[in-house]
Amino acid sequence: MAGLYLHIPFCKQACHYCNFHFSTSLKMKDEMVAAICRELLLQKNYLEGETLETIYFGGGTPSLLSQQDLDLIFGEIFKHYPISAQPLEVTLEANPDDLTGLKINELRQTPVNRLSIGVQSFSEEDLRFMNRAHNASEALGCVQDAQSAGFENLSIDLIYGSPTTSHEQWAENLETVFKLKIPHLSCYCLTVEPKTALAHMIKKGQAKPVDDEHGARQFEFLMEKTAVAGYEHYEISNLALPGHYSRHNTSYWQGKKYLGVGPSAHSFDGKSRQWNVANNAQYIRSLQAGELLFEIETLTLVQRYNEYVMTGLRTKWGCSLLKIRGLGFEAEFSEGAKQFLQDGTMERDGDIFRLTQAGRFLADGIAAELFAESEN
Repeated sequence: MAGLYLHIPFCKQACHYCNFHFSTSLKMKDEMVAAICRELLLQKNYLEGETLETIYFGGGTPSLLSQQDLDLIFGEIFKHYPISAQPLEVTLEANPDDLTGLKINELRQTPVNRLSIGVQSFSEEDLRFMNRAHNASEALGCVQDAQSAGFENLSIDLIYGSPTTSHEQWAENLETVFKLKIPHLSCYCLTVEPKTALAHMIKKGQAKPVDDEHGARQFEFLMEKTAVAGYEHYEISNLALPGHYSRHNTSYWQGKKYLGVGPSAHSFDGKSRQWNVANNAQYIRSLQAGELLFEIETLTLVQRYNEYVMTGLRTKWGCSLLKIRGLGFEAEFSEGAKQFLQDGTMERDGDIFRLTQAGRFLADGIAAELFAESEN
């Protein structure tokens, strides 16, 4: 079974920290929807007949799509792609300011059955610092309204480590989550990406630099409090109550195939990756001409091994020595893992190697130490 990702490249305004591909102009929205529908047709054989088990609308801000836009896209999906016998997980990323009562009711008329809401914080100061389009009241109200309308499968994004997010505010954010009984959380430490407004503001002295220690303390607090509240920390940035893992993102981490549609979207067929042009006008023109505009990379064994280590160590399932043996890197991995088993940042259970809580702070660095540089 496989996944389908659709990148909707529009936003009302640019968040200071964001480096994803998007446009704040909606002038080409209708043409974009038509182009996405066209790509769905042209790419119908990419997954080689595997059934879809998840559909994910990301961006950008997919909640800017109208019900008519969504109906057109779903029409193409259900016309050209086989669907799994088990219920589809259909996620749509949404911003709180878009989730009016009318919008939520419209979404209930579509196949969307899971909302991923970009709350980021329940603090006005945090939201202003990030240049979010919503306020704290909307952040709280949209979750309650979505729940009242019948959306039980909800996820929210939260950002920690911001200079404006005190430890007290971070505790308040989590307490609000627990009171609302939100079943899934995606929590990210604020990072300064190149060429973003935040990077420019810090360089000009208009914003405080991000403090790694501040973020680390809040990550530790996140792990402690969510564990007590019954959440399972199943991936470095993702926590869920039992039965509420993101099936779509889990399929990425477990190496399943997926098709990405829309400008800048990535696809993976098990052996190669390809990514669409990250330019709205070029993307639309190419699809109007019936052409796909993308780059492709066939993965070497080293790349497949390194990606498996990088993604596997981020999850509760860890890395399987059996799979690593199949890729030809058992000796290299086993030797490299010794130091982390000894210092307590990694543990072994049979043929499974996973990070301990202490190791989660160092996940990227540990993975990099275990990477291979050449074919065996």
